[in-house]
Amino acid sequence: MCGRYVLVQKTEVIEKRFNVSVDNGFSWNANYNISPGTFAPVITSASPKKLQLMQFGLTPFWAKKQMYLFNARAEGDRNKENNPSFTGSKNIINKPSFRKPIRSQRCLVIADAFIEGSAKNGLKDPFLVYLRNKNRPFAFAGIYDIWQNPKTGEELASFSIITTTSNNLMRKIPHDRSPVILPRNLEAIWLNSQTPLTDITSMLCPYDSNLMNAYSISSNISSSKNNSKELINPLSKPLLYEDNISIKHSMHLQGMGARKKLQ
Repeated sequence: MCGRYVLVQKTEVIEKRFNVSVDNGFSWNANYNISPGTFAPVITSASPKKLQLMQFGLTPFWAKKQMYLFNARAEGDRNKENNPSFTGSKNIINKPSFRKPIRSQRCLVIADAFIEGSAKNGLKDPFLVYLRNKNRPFAFAGIYDIWQNPKTGEELASFSIITTTSNNLMRKIPHDRSPVILPRNLEAIWLNSQTPLTDITSMLCPYDSNLMNAYSISSNISSSKNNSKELINPLSKPLLYEDNISIKHSMHLQGMGARKKLQ
């Protein structure tokens, strides 16, 4: 699963990277611990040139009460054992909560990094996972829905991050799921309402682990009330060797407010 992530980029940086703009009144502040219930920036298929805020944790339009479906499994009910070699159909298209959004309500979920805990200890043993070569911000494949509160009539826009099987890096944590990270050249295709569904489901695969890395961080991240740059300070060396980092030097994670010390 992917229930926590990081986005600290300024709005102007996000606008430039994704070629979008914001409405007057849009406000975003750095968040080191985005968790279900948090409002965070997304770009939707309905408004691909607009950056807007939606709540993390999807509530289907048909729900009688608010829900927080923060992840949507690409395989749906299949691959319950989370076999990383699974090559079967992407049954997300048949899940009641997701079958409409995956067809017509897709979004890019903007992030700098994400947090994942080990399969055994969860967020008591957390890792910050990032893309190499300062590739941030990037986009998760997301879906969204609009729910109307039956008591108040108020509308709520909310989203889920799609997950898939684990890649080599995630298995080193170890964790048996991966969020779907979209390569930059597929972002517009993901948002395009004319993209065939078979092309959409073909994108729901693990990101290349050679382009990623991770290091352990404080378990204080487990409380959604905590939100400071100290949460992502490294407590270990990266899980995968990076030959472009000099030994006995520090690398500043620009835009993420932390220093990664390598011995």
